[in-house]
Amino acid sequence: MALFMISVAAELAGMHPQTLRLYERRGLLRPQRTAKNTRRYSQHDVERLQRIQELTELGLNLAGVERVLAMEMQMSAMAAEVQRLQALLEAAAADMQREIERVERSHRFELVPVNHTQIVPLGRRRRRT
Repeated sequence: MALFMISVAAELAGMHPQTLRLYERRGLLRPQRTAKNTRRYSQHDVERLQRIQELTELGLNLAGVERVLAMEMQMSAMAAEVQRLQALLEAAAADMQREIERVERSHRFELVPVNHTQIVPLGRRRRRT
């Protein structure tokens, strides 16, 4: 939800409002616009500005910042996909376990336990001719 005007967002991020405009032109930031075309920044936008500032302070230029932010978004999407697949795997394992238990219950009455000491080997039978 966009709450802040450009001056407030710039102050929260510790930047000049012109820097925010530059970042918007470069595509690093996309603030919402009001009906009168005034920029409105959300808390997420301010956090993104702070992340951009961290990266530039590390020595990255804006092209590098763009690349890092794109990779971070990709990693986040991949992590969400891994969680989704993990949940599917756990559900499939639970389904398989339930099916194994169902099959074992259905065979319970068909199988008769035999004590191996009671089995007498008969040997080979010979055919009479």
